[in-house]
Amino acid sequence: MSAHAPEEAGVQPVAASRRGALVVGASSGIGASIVRRLASEGYAVAALARRQAALDELERECRGICERSGGEVLVRAHDVVNAAEVPALFEELVQRLGSLELVVFAAGIMPAIGPDEFDTGKDLEILAVNLGGCVAWLNPTAEFFQSQRSGTIVGVSSIAGDRGRRGNPAYCTSKAAMNTYLEALRNRLGPHGVHVCTIRPGFVDTAMVQGMDGLFWLIGADQAAESILKAARSKANVRYVPFRWMWVGLVLRCIPSFFFRRLSI
Repeated sequence: MSAHAPEEAGVQPVAASRRGALVVGASSGIGASIVRRLASEGYAVAALARRQAALDELERECRGICERSGGEVLVRAHDVVNAAEVPALFEELVQRLGSLELVVFAAGIMPAIGPDEFDTGKDLEILAVNLGGCVAWLNPTAEFFQSQRSGTIVGVSSIAGDRGRRGNPAYCTSKAAMNTYLEALRNRLGPHGVHVCTIRPGFVDTAMVQGMDGLFWLIGADQAAESILKAARSKANVRYVPFRWMWVGLVLRCIPSFFFRRLSI
């Protein structure tokens, strides 16, 4: 990753002593809650998502928080499927923040899929956002943190990645692949002082689960954000959110395939 001086890019960084963070998928839900929490701790946070209006609202919400904490929130509209935009945008934001110690990838989609629906267009979009976007953003992050020899990467995956469930095959696939990619990054970057944390949430009260039946252990996005940041700071490699979902994941992984395919999950 090239590193030009901020003055060369025509932007002025925030105070060098301020910690920098970048959150992809920040317009609502878990991502927005993480931005608000980091801003309250005095971070300079770059918040990215597709919806400019939602980002502008998040920025307005954070103004009072930042006045009290000394933090700052920068917003940029960006669709993670546009991978070609990422290298220049990443470098611009690193220069603008002045430092970078934390990157959170929280972008994801889960469109409704009918029980007898096999929609290639939907499935490829899921893979492009959930997996392709993750790779597009975390590759330059990994390169930057490796050269810096420090930093934390957080990937917000899902317990859905633990097994291939009949309800939404492409979504499960995207999260399983994301888990493997994050594990590989962890193994590659660990010797360079970089921590990679995989988060596997259960049901979180966000737009993604609205209208779904059979939800249990539902938690709010702010509670999820608190647990995610705590896991990242504790240097956890993999953390289920809330933690009790770990036992569910363990049981699911132990069910033999011939029996698992009979379950309506």
